[in-house]
Amino acid sequence: MNFLEKMKTWQDLINQRLDQALPAASLQPAPLHQAMRHSMNAGGKRLRPILVLAAHELYPSQHDPVPAALALECIHTYSLIHDDLPAMDDSDLRRGRPSCHKAFDEATAILAGDAFQPLAFEILSDSYSTQPKLALDLIKMLSVTAGSQQLVGGQMQDLLSEGKTPEEENLSYIHTNKTSAMIRASLQMGFRLSSAGEDEEKLTRIGEVGLSLGLAFQAVDDLLDVTQTSAQLGKDAHHDGESGKVTWVSLKGEEEARRLASRHTEDARERLLRMGGDSAFLLELMSYMLERKF
Repeated sequence: MNFLEKMKTWQDLINQRLDQALPAASLQPAPLHQAMRHSMNAGGKRLRPILVLAAHELYPSQHDPVPAALALECIHTYSLIHDDLPAMDDSDLRRGRPSCHKAFDEATAILAGDAFQPLAFEILSDSYSTQPKLALDLIKMLSVTAGSQQLVGGQMQDLLSEGKTPEEENLSYIHTNKTSAMIRASLQMGFRLSSAGEDEEKLTRIGEVGLSLGLAFQAVDDLLDVTQTSAQLGKDAHHDGESGKVTWVSLKGEEEARRLASRHTEDARERLLRMGGDSAFLLELMSYMLERKF
């Protein structure tokens, strides 16, 4: 199976399992569950869940990495719903469809995002209940990542920085926490489920891979915002500049942002190769993430 075939197979698996994990659209209160499904089924690439599976594949084990991948995607989807709200980034489009607050209303969107957070931890606690230490480790990784000093903190700092003169230290803080933290968690949670998952040194090292990969991902995202159309991106293009957001493009320009993306990707690749294991798919995925157009 080549890279794209494997990617599609894993995307289909994740989508099928997400469909099973989410409450039925008809279940009371139906508008809430319809809003959750609207946002989850909007056609995302499922990169973070796939990173979980790819990290598990480095040193395969009998542990099923899919529930951890689903939990990651629940937290990611909640963050997108809330990021799009009028009080945050005020975005009308997400993944080529009306954002949740546009398709429903603002209150329903807030509650749909809220509902995804406990669902993530319900999935983890149910799926790994027979392995308490493993379950607790995964819950801790995801809860810390999603908290006030990483994902939420990065979003807060992003809002505080709107309209201000870009500063590299501030921008690094935002991207390390708002974007890279979730990519790092994807790799660490997948690796924790691998046969080498209790090797603390390797767990730290795969986190460093994730940090570099996340910084590369954000640099590409900043570039796409200024070089692609809304139709190509599936979300509002040029939104960052119009909102006065701090980005690598606004700080350093397009060429330097491209160099940063390449440099961080190469750093992630080098760190990964030093870890050993079956890294073929993950290495190709890194190239795919660098070269993506949406």
